[in-house]
Formats: sequence, C-alpha cells, structure tokens
Amino acid sequence: MKEDTGLPREVSVLATMAFIVAVGFGVQSPALPVFAENLGVGSAAVGALVSAFALMRLVSGPLGGRFVNAVGEIRVLITGMFMLATTSVIAGLSTSFPQLLIMRGLGGIGSALYSVAAMSLVFRVTPGHLTGRAVGIFQGAFYSGTVIGPAIGGLMSGLSPRVPFFAYGGAAALGGVVAVIFLRRLSNRRPADDERPSPAVGLRTAIRHYPYRAAVTANFTIGWAVFGVRVSVLPLYLLNVVKAPAVWIGVGLSACAVVQALTLPVAGRRADRWPARRPLVLGETVIILGFLAILLGASVPTYLVGLALLGLGVSFVTTGGSKLVAGIATGRAGVVVAIYQSGADAGMVVGPLITGLLADHFGYPTALTTTITILTIGLTMSAFIRPRPSDPT
Repeated sequence: MKEDTGLPREVSVLATMAFIVAVGFGVQSPALPVFAENLGVGSAAVGALVSAFALMRLVSGPLGGRFVNAVGEIRVLITGMFMLATTSVIAGLSTSFPQLLIMRGLGGIGSALYSVAAMSLVFRVTPGHLTGRAVGIFQGAFYSGTVIGPAIGGLMSGLSPRVPFFAYGGAAALGGVVAVIFLRRLSNRRPADDERPSPAVGLRTAIRHYPYRAAVTANFTIGWAVFGVRVSVLPLYLLNVVKAPAVWIGVGLSACAVVQALTLPVAGRRADRWPARRPLVLGETVIILGFLAILLGASVPTYLVGLALLGLGVSFVTTGGSKLVAGIATGRAGVVVAIYQSGADAGMVVGPLITGLLADHFGYPTALTTTITILTIGLTMSAFIRPRPSDPT
C-alpha cells in the first residue's frame, strides 16, 4: 500500500483531486465579476459572491466534521465534490443575481464538506512522522492548481462568462469520480506504524491542548492577513498609495501563489523534522516581514517582495499547524479538523471587513498595522508552545 516515498497512496490520490478542483476553482474566479455585471449588479455584489462562499464554508465546516465522525471521510468527501459540481453548473445557468448568490453559498457548503473530509483522511492514514510532508504535497497540489486555473479561466471568459462555471462543475465531478474509483478500496486502512485503531478525539479534549489553540489562532491570523487582506485591501493599497497600474495586482497575487506552491512540499518536510513550534514561528515572522515591506517600502518592488514573503510564510504556518493538529486528531476527529480549518475561514470573513473599514476611515497605514498586530498575536502564542518529548531537536 505504500509508494516509494513512504506516503500512503491516498495522499497522491487526494493531491490529484485537489489539483483538479483548484484548477476548476481558479477557472471560475475571473468570470465572477464579468458574470455578475452581465446580471446587472456592481462591485459590492461581486464581494457578496465571494463572502457568501467563505461564510457558508465557515458555518458548515463543523457540521461537516460531525458527518465525518458519523459516516466516514469518503462518503462526506464524495458528497461535497458532487455538491460542488451540481451547484457550479446551476450557477452557470443562473438568470438573476439572487440565483447565482444562492448557488455560490451552497457551493461553499460543498467545499467545506470536501476540504474537512480530505484533510481528516490525510491525517488518519498518514504515519505521524510524515504528516507534514503529506500536508505539503496535498496543499501544494491545490495551490499549483490555483496558479494555472485563472489563466485558463481568463481565456474561457472571453467565450462566455458562463463557461468557467460549467468547467468548474466538470472538474469537481471528475474529482468525485476519482474518489469513487480510487479511494473506496483504501479508505479503511490504517498507517503501517499505527495498526491499532485510535479512538476519535472530541473538540473538548482537543481544546484543552495549548498547541491546538495556538494552531487554530495561527490559522485565523493567516486567514485574516493572507487569504483575506491580501486579495481585498492590498490591491487597493497598490492602486491608491503606490499609484501602480492595475496589472501589478495580478502579478503580485501570482508571485504569492507560485512561491507558496513551490515551497509547500519543502515546508512539509521541515515540519516533520523540526520542533512543533518552529514552522509556525518562522512562518508568521516571515509574513509579518512581508507586510512591513509592503507598508514601509510603498513601491512596486517591495510590494512584490512582500507578497512573495507572504507565500513563503503561509507554507510554513499551514504545514506546521496541520502537523500539530494531526498529532491531536487521532481516529476520526472530523470536528477537531473542521474547527482548525474554520479558523482560517473566520479570518477570511472578518479580516477584510475590519481592515477595509479601517482603511476607509483612518488610512491604509492603520489598516495594515492592525493586520500586523493580529499576526503578532498568533506569533506570540506559537512561541509559547512547549516542545514535546517526541519532537526532533
């Protein structure tokens, strides 16, 4: 059941699925504002489409975790994939903005089911000493897809803004078929170094562990700063403060995504070899340095360097945090995994709203300084994680 890398086959299958889904998601992204405009709405409505997807992910994530505990990862994962496929196709057929908004929200539920089940399965079947590497490969495949997808989506949008939605639906359906064919036969296997079944860990037990609380906090801070502010407030800062052409927005986002995709596998291997707190401390420090470069440099070169640092830092935070959570989430611990992932979703919902209001009323320096402060809270909590006896030195 093992590949030459020592990782279980599920990891490569899940990574393939993640890449397929991410390409589809990226294909859809450029079409959203065009499609919404064709339906007679403006930029605020486009923001609502993004928020609806993230908000429904946040709300339904813990429920997805309960489903994982009750019926297993594979059934929940397949349900989420086909829900994504169905809602995307129907969204492409929408004739009004409310229809499109509802389908985006339902798509967020499907996304939550898929992501919670997939990560829970990665944790459950991967030997503990390889968890960081497995997470790095899985997430690296996803972010590789997000780099490729928007370029394809831009070409498809030229044909019709509806076409990318059908493409995303097809990609999600393909991912579901991959799960049905390849994962069902493997889903009940345990890691070779842990043949005895482990009891599921509940949220109350997990929350008593300081490292788990620190990992959730770190995930919230990168949801706020990297997944939220990076795509909402930073582009406006580039246009209004740096006075750079809009083309640099896409270049900057691509730089961040490319660096993240390239460094995730490396960060995963380091997470397996380093003490538990080191990837989190390093990653959050690098992200803070990235925001400082953007804020203090106020130029296109420092903006690009800052976004590249964000991509590097988030690779270490996500793999390090996942490694910590995997050490606690033994057995089918869907709710524990879901709350950890919901930390990033909560940050992605709250961060852009608060930072955007601060930028409007007090200026961009105040907004970005607040974001740096939030990151510092996560860094401080990570720094106080005590080394475990099993940690490498």
